Amino acid sequence: MTTPSSSADRTGFGCPVHAMGAGASSRPGCDPDRSDAPAQPAVAGSLTYGSYLKIPELLSLQQPLSDGPEHDETLFIIIHQVYELWFKQQLHEAGYLAAALLRNDHPTAASTLRRMLTILKTMVAQIDVLETMTPTSFTSFRSRLSNSSGFQSSQFREFEFVLGHKRPKAVTWQAEGSPERTLLERRLAEPSLWDAALRYFAANGMKVPQELLQRDLTQPTEPSPALQEELIRAYQTLPSVRHLCELLVDLDEGIQEWRYRHVKMVERTIGMKMGTGGSAGVDYLRSTLFRSLFPDLWEIRSRL
Repeated sequence: MTTPSSSADRTGFGCPVHAMGAGASSRPGCDPDRSDAPAQPAVAGSLTYGSYLKIPELLSLQQPLSDGPEHDETLFIIIHQVYELWFKQQLHEAGYLAAALLRNDHPTAASTLRRMLTILKTMVAQIDVLETMTPTSFTSFRSRLSNSSGFQSSQFREFEFVLGHKRPKAVTWQAEGSPERTLLERRLAEPSLWDAALRYFAANGMKVPQELLQRDLTQPTEPSPALQEELIRAYQTLPSVRHLCELLVDLDEGIQEWRYRHVKMVERTIGMKMGTGGSAGVDYLRSTLFRSLFPDLWEIRSRL
């Protein structure tokens, strides 16, 4: 993470205590000159914690539709908005990871994968919060959701495409000509993280089959027996490749864990009812479980 600029530091953004308006004495050393100095009022036109993070705009985005409104609808909205922010960050990190792999930068690729894994753990943990909402409380406002559904999350579909789980049909789930559909069409035609990994493998002494390097990028990742032979050799002789592969396995397993927890959360909340927006609900979600993103890395396990 980059450090705030000096102008931001002068406004107090670099010190959360000052930014929140609390006395500096609660956090000694926050002011380099005086540990007991009170928070300074914001100067007109200066950068503040709230203006930098767009806090007023952020807090205006939770708008329940139920009468009252129902207490748990605010939680439901916030959880899903936070998920969309995490999807945005994961896409951001995935682009950085792909670039590192393509330039054969192992330290950056490894550290970026570890960050993505840590974010994924946070995404899984958020389900614990959502599960505090009972089926009765969800039912109290569910009818207000109309045709909206998490099935329509364009960013999650983008993330799936980036990870290699590509299905041209998924593009049609967004309205023709919409910004969401345009983004999905672009992601569908772009190399996935596995494609970037194949080029990393080739740059580090592996004989990657040419047909994999020239494959149709709009198609999902498929297992390759020829590549598996090379992966087995790499696990035995190329430590840096083995390390990266194990991080990719961690990512694959983490996505499967997130899917499983999501399925069980939906099942305990709505049972086998049809999902909002007419989606198949639990039946569809179950069909996505245990689908490997990087099948070759799993196929070689019994031969290592």
